[in-house]
Amino acid sequence: MLGTLVVLDTDRGSATETRSGIQATNPKVFGRLAAQDCAKDIAFLVAHPANNFMNHYLLEPMQRRGKAILGLNTRYSNNEAFLIMERAVQDVGRGVRFLRDQGYKRVCLIGNSGGASLTCFFQSQAEKPTVRTAPDGQAVDLVASSLMPADGIALIAAHQGRPLVLTDRLDAAVTDERDILATDPELDIFNPDHGPPFTAEFVAKVRTAQLARNRRITAWCKGRLAQFARLGPEQPLSDEAFIVNRTLADPRYVDLSLEPSGRSATTTLGKPLADDNYAANGTARLSTVRSWLSQWSIDCSMADGPKRVAETTVPVTNINFMQDEIVFPSDMRKWRSAVGNRGEHHDIDGCGHYPMTKPHVIEKVADMLVEWSSRVLA
Repeated sequence: MLGTLVVLDTDRGSATETRSGIQATNPKVFGRLAAQDCAKDIAFLVAHPANNFMNHYLLEPMQRRGKAILGLNTRYSNNEAFLIMERAVQDVGRGVRFLRDQGYKRVCLIGNSGGASLTCFFQSQAEKPTVRTAPDGQAVDLVASSLMPADGIALIAAHQGRPLVLTDRLDAAVTDERDILATDPELDIFNPDHGPPFTAEFVAKVRTAQLARNRRITAWCKGRLAQFARLGPEQPLSDEAFIVNRTLADPRYVDLSLEPSGRSATTTLGKPLADDNYAANGTARLSTVRSWLSQWSIDCSMADGPKRVAETTVPVTNINFMQDEIVFPSDMRKWRSAVGNRGEHHDIDGCGHYPMTKPHVIEKVADMLVEWSSRVLA
């Protein structure tokens, strides 16, 4: 099943968010619509801030069940270093408007993994727009974007959002942001002297240091923007790229007794944790001053999924994979609390974050989405 290529105009962003002059002057977002022989009663939209979801595992299963689904990429697909979440919200808005224009009576957002905070941020602003600037102060007017709200949200393997996940993963032992090897052994979760199992005192020290590291980077980013501004309007600097090393060091990855869930002590790709922590390609490895504030800063980013979904009014279903390597029981509790009595929660046993090797799980998820949407969104 190939589906239909969807090419949508979107709002212009900064001149430096892409190296393509074509994209910069006439920006588009791309998607794949699986809708052959599907009714017009409902369309699903699955999107992620930076991952390519045109090949999402739910496209074929949903179409086979007669439910249209659009796998939509934001302008930042495979280019998260320059990602501004507020502009990604505008991109999702283009996808929702497209489905409405195609005549679908209802639209349901699917927030899978990191797509959860994006779709919840979108819905919050579509229902009650308030944002007129990104955290760096640049104009991204979501009030003027006239976003069309969706009718429901389906969360699947949903983590809380980029700033929260990254903060929990930051290696607390880093002592110099410019030296990948600079380490404080007293805060190193991979130092066997600390465990596992880890003491509560050690975990608390690590968490405090992780939060402080995120805030140090945020303070540096704000300081750089202030420096650029002082140079005057003719200065050539408006943003700056930088490296964030060692970003896979959540104590729960190593000590499985912390929030036990049946997961294994590996990455989502089955690699040793310490290897990926030092890898050249990792979470938030390359960022810019402006994109850090929008997507990674614990104090500035709006991409807090539970907070944003609490601001919405639509029905929500949350499907949790019980052996998920990066989504924990505490995440599910926060989602449940944020949604309240608008929501349903479902656990699927025997599956980690990515169900592609378990086709029966994918089919079960598709069945659950169809049943829920037919019952709740009809």
